[in-house]
Amino acid sequence: MKCPFCSGENTRVIDSRPADDNSSIRRRRLCDECGKRFTTYEKVETIPLIVIKKDNNREQYDRSKIEAGILRACHKRPVSANEINELVDEVETEIFNKEEKEIASTQIGEIVMDKLKDLEAVAYVRFASVYREFKDVNTFMNELKKMLDK
Repeated sequence: MKCPFCSGENTRVIDSRPADDNSSIRRRRLCDECGKRFTTYEKVETIPLIVIKKDNNREQYDRSKIEAGILRACHKRPVSANEINELVDEVETEIFNKEEKEIASTQIGEIVMDKLKDLEAVAYVRFASVYREFKDVNTFMNELKKMLDK
């Protein structure tokens, strides 16, 4: 493992422990050249997942895109970074449990909305407004009514 500080190639593991509910391993490393410490995470490599976008383009699954959308929806809301991380983990687990090689972005969006609905109502409405591309106030109000009726 290359040192992120000096790019030295001689590093060693000084501590290992489970992370993220035993789904990854956190390793503390020490660079033999500069003496600085850094952390790495080791995860099981999953089947490459292809996301089918709304315009039928295909691209490789990227966790950071889901995370970015949820972060934008939760901006200035009482949702902790830990809760956001857990939500992304839950979404990712549900996606990969389908054991499909391809998944539509609409399916991912629905999973995210379903999870956000339980976490924070305003964040849910924000995400839904972008995801469902509300064209006017009436479609926005219809979504709000659906949420209030439940």
